[in-house]
Amino acid sequence: MTRPREADLSAVKTVPIGSRASKVRAEDFAAPPQRGGTVAQFLKGLPDILVARDFLAVADAIAAAASAKRAVIVMLGGHVVKTGLSRVLIDLMERGIVTHLAMNGSAAIHDYEVARFGSTSEDVAAGLRDGSFGMAEETGRGMNEAFVAGQKASHGMGEALAVALAQEAKLAHPELSVLMAAHRLGVSATVHAALGAEIIHQHPAANGGAIGDTSHRDFRRLAASIEGLDGGGVVLNVGSAVIMPEVFLKALTVARNTGAGKPQGFVTCDLDMQRHYRPRVNVVQRPTLDSGKGYEITGHHEIMVPLLAWAIVERLG
Repeated sequence: MTRPREADLSAVKTVPIGSRASKVRAEDFAAPPQRGGTVAQFLKGLPDILVARDFLAVADAIAAAASAKRAVIVMLGGHVVKTGLSRVLIDLMERGIVTHLAMNGSAAIHDYEVARFGSTSEDVAAGLRDGSFGMAEETGRGMNEAFVAGQKASHGMGEALAVALAQEAKLAHPELSVLMAAHRLGVSATVHAALGAEIIHQHPAANGGAIGDTSHRDFRRLAASIEGLDGGGVVLNVGSAVIMPEVFLKALTVARNTGAGKPQGFVTCDLDMQRHYRPRVNVVQRPTLDSGKGYEITGHHEIMVPLLAWAIVERLG
């Protein structure tokens, strides 16, 4: 019986470790927490490795964009609003950091309900059994009537909702509405509807013409805001797996089509609980192929968004 041949390890050629390129150095390691430490110490104590490095790079990019008066566009999915992050987003707008807030219809619904009624997010499975899911009368009627009024006034969908909320006789928590805050601060806030995908579209008061008109106006407003990304702006996609990445790609196309290929040289980041195809391709990769830089940071919004906000504010001093 012939035995299988074995490699002769004595013939292997080695190299001095000093000549080898190493990806990790001891000085890149994390520092342990200190009692009474500051945010700056926490950030400095992060390891200069992998996503911790990317996290700080994104914070630096947003701080630099704010200092240079470049656009900082934050795109939201509904989960971001209903996990209690409104105050953090409003603070970033009040500081003049976020220049445009774009969201899908789900985020707008949660924002509207929290502002008007003080609660949101229903039990989908329970409501689906008897057909009551998404059938809240006040939410559906109030929002759809806002769109009709907004169409008549040439408002975008986000603007129409902010105006309608401001006209309500009693609001449970107006201070928690990102739409109302944006309207008050003069920050563009746009809502990008997907017909049939949102609970308010199944309401008897739904008006497809008003939904389409106000949301398409917001698409045009987003395309105009994207022009400000050129030369150092930042786009942050938080929690939208499909709608906002698709809308952003088309709005970017419009901006570059009418702007001789600009904007270029901006940073994008997808921040979500898990990685999806569309955010990776439509936000992180394709828009930054020729210039700029794209990042993916994976983590729960309720932890990562406040951490990023603290890092940005710390960077701005």
